[in-house]
Amino acid sequence: MTALLEKAITEIEKLPDDLQDAIAARLLAEMADEREWMKRFESTTDAQWDRMAEMVRREIESGDATPLDEFLPASDS
Repeated sequence: MTALLEKAITEIEKLPDDLQDAIAARLLAEMADEREWMKRFESTTDAQWDRMAEMVRREIESGDATPLDEFLPASDS
């Protein structure tokens, strides 16, 4: 177990049982979601990736895509 996870668990243990259970449920749901995404990515074929890339290219060319900078503006650092 990592030091960060140990620290998080130590802090969670200080909470009432109902909050501990709520956090545990969220973590388990997140882990299940992550496993599902990994399974989907791993099973995606090269042909599927190629089709998705072509769809994105068409969206960009037609002006239907929103520039990433509108969602994630550059930081001022």
